[in-house]
Amino acid sequence: MVNIMKDSEFGSALARNALDEIPNTTANAKDIVGLVKSSGKIVGYQLSDGQTVSKEEGVAMAKAGEINGVGIAHRGDTEYLKSLPDGTERNNLGNLPSVSG
Repeated sequence: MVNIMKDSEFGSALARNALDEIPNTTANAKDIVGLVKSSGKIVGYQLSDGQTVSKEEGVAMAKAGEINGVGIAHRGDTEYLKSLPDGTERNNLGNLPSVSG
């Protein structure tokens, strides 16, 4: 039997492979609802409980399973969060509103 991947499944698999880690989340994990930016760069995240955390705190929380729908990637020596591919664009981090920290 031949297993043929749809383009969307192939893209999702590629996106997941680009992540360094995909943590298992806890039952009380929060969602990211906004991005804190400085000069156009993400410096933090607003969570569904209203809490605002730095980028580094967000990565640590995600690694501990405290944030839903994200994986950890890196660029150089800097780790950052990336949305897990789920077939919808509206909940991708890049599509979330900017908020003040």
